[in-house]
Amino acid sequence: MSQNLEIEFKNMLTKDEYQMLIDYFHIGDEQIISQENHYFDTPSFHLKENSSALRIRQKGGKFEMTLKQPYQDGLLETNQNLSQEEATLAIHTGKLPDGTIKELVSKMKIFFSEIEYFGSLVTKRAEIKYRDGLLVFDHSYYLNKEDFELEYEVENYHQGEQIFIEFLEQHNIPQRKTDNKIKRFYLQKLKEK
Repeated sequence: MSQNLEIEFKNMLTKDEYQMLIDYFHIGDEQIISQENHYFDTPSFHLKENSSALRIRQKGGKFEMTLKQPYQDGLLETNQNLSQEEATLAIHTGKLPDGTIKELVSKMKIFFSEIEYFGSLVTKRAEIKYRDGLLVFDHSYYLNKEDFELEYEVENYHQGEQIFIEFLEQHNIPQRKTDNKIKRFYLQKLKEK
C-alpha cells in the first residue's frame, strides 16, 4: 500500500491541438504507452457523492487499485497492488479484495459489498518532464467516445498553476473546464442510459 498527494492541472484538447503538441515535443509512437482504467462505484454513486473515485489500473501486466479522495489542494491517492486473479475477479464479478482501500471506503460509511464494476477507459499516454513537473498527453477511448487531454502534475500548486497557464498561452490553447476521466466516463455513461 502506498499513498501520495496528486496535484495536477488539466485541460481538454482538440485532436489538432493534441497532435500539434505531440509534434512540437517530437513524441514518437514508442513513447506512447497504453493503460486501461476499470471504474467502480455503488449503483447510487456513493463514492462520487463523497468526491472520491475507485479504479483498477492495468498497465502492462501489473494491476493496481487506487482510491482517490479530496485532500487540500489535490487528491490523496491510496494504492494497493493486486494480483491478476484479484483484478480479474473484481472486473468480472465486482468482488473487490480486502485491504487498506476497503477500510478507507468503510470509513465513508459505504459498504464495500455494494460496489460494482461500471466499465473501462483506455488511454494512450505520453509523459515528458517540463519545468519541475510532468506534462502528460492523453488520448482516451471509452463508451464509444474518444477525447484528448493535457495534464500537468506538480508538487507545488501555485507555481504549477502559473506554469500551466503560461504553457497554454504559449501554445494558443484556450483554458477549458476539464473534468477528470472518471467524471467524464460517468457523464457519458449516464447519457447512454
